[in-house]
Amino acid sequence: MLDRHNRLLAALDLLTTLLMAGAAGVVFFFTPVEATMGAVQKVFYFHVAANWAGMLGFIVAAVCAGGYLRTGSSAWDIAESAAVEIGLVFTAIGIVSGSIWAYSAWGTFWTWDPRLTTAAIMVLLYAAYFLLRQGIENPERRARFAAVYAIIGIISVPATFLSIRMFRTIHPVLVAGEETLGLTPAMQAAFFFSLAAFSFLFASLFWHRIRLGRLAEAVEIQQSQV
Repeated sequence: MLDRHNRLLAALDLLTTLLMAGAAGVVFFFTPVEATMGAVQKVFYFHVAANWAGMLGFIVAAVCAGGYLRTGSSAWDIAESAAVEIGLVFTAIGIVSGSIWAYSAWGTFWTWDPRLTTAAIMVLLYAAYFLLRQGIENPERRARFAAVYAIIGIISVPATFLSIRMFRTIHPVLVAGEETLGLTPAMQAAFFFSLAAFSFLFASLFWHRIRLGRLAEAVEIQQSQV
């Protein structure tokens, strides 16, 4: 069974590598250069995809948190922590890439726009998740408190997503009615290809991080028995 899992993970890693390489190739060599912003607009494809993967991580974490509270199984806790960690990394990538794009579009790397503000709050909330875990020594108590926190924290995800629709903002709305930021068919194809590639990247990293978490748990159990 272990060998089978290793083969599946290796296949997922290979597929993810091919998709990420394909996404980069499509974005840089297939999509046209945007008329107003020029080549820097190509950051858009990775910026949105990274944010999507980050929010996916937080949603998966909330689901795993519910699984832990229902069953008390440490496997759910490991998966929850892994999802938050990966989601936080992807969201940070999204903010950095967005700042690069913003400097070209707005003339500044950062502004306290509702979307940027809610995204920053979301990052801080999930960074505090790991401070919470570090501050509790008892494994069961730590897992229970972390699970409740992950479920409460998920509120920040729709708040961030809907902020550009609820408040006056200079951040572009990706989909408004039948318009999609003026993207040509080639741009839309590259956009959805990037979303798919980053989704597989999330799945691959998530699987690896769960395996690492299980090894860490085994070491912690051995140390407690010494």
